[in-house]
Amino acid sequence: MKSDIHPEYRPVVFQDTGAQFAFLTRSTIHTKDSIVWEDGNEYPLVKVEISSKSHPFYTGKQKMVDTGGRVDKFRRRYADK
Repeated sequence: MKSDIHPEYRPVVFQDTGAQFAFLTRSTIHTKDSIVWEDGNEYPLVKVEISSKSHPFYTGKQKMVDTGGRVDKFRRRYADK
């Protein structure tokens, strides 16, 4: 194998800004921010808007949209008279 062609695979902290949830995993992503983790070590930090703690699919708080009712209401309102 060629040397120095693979990105650095290292521990990184991903933080959900909306749910105040963070987890430590390994990634090749580059970031300028860093954070001191629970173990006292400093790791690169990636801020995300949605994670398993805030996504409606995982939290069970998703809203069901009644699209059929909206279409019927539109047709009744603008039906040819």
